[in-house]
Amino acid sequence: MAKPRRRDRGRSDAISDRFAARRYQLGLTQLELADLAGVSRSSVQAIEAGKRSVQFDVVVAVADALGCDLVLTTKAGAAVTV
Repeated sequence: MAKPRRRDRGRSDAISDRFAARRYQLGLTQLELADLAGVSRSSVQAIEAGKRSVQFDVVVAVADALGCDLVLTTKAGAAVTV
C-alpha cells in the first residue's frame, strides 16, 4: 500500500483540510479513498484543494467513506445532519 502524502496546512476548519487530515489519519491515498467512495481520484483531489465546483453527492460519498457525518447549520443555528 502506498503511503499517503501530506502537506503541512496548519490548523484549519475548512472541509478540505478536515477531509485531508482524516484521509491521512486512516492511512489512505487519494486513489484508495476514491475507490472506497466510488468517485474519481480527481474528485477527491478537488475536494482537498477546496474547489467549489464539486458536486454535493460526491462530497457526501467521500465523507461516508471517511466515516464522517456532514452537519449543515441553518442561519438560525440549528444543526442538520446529512
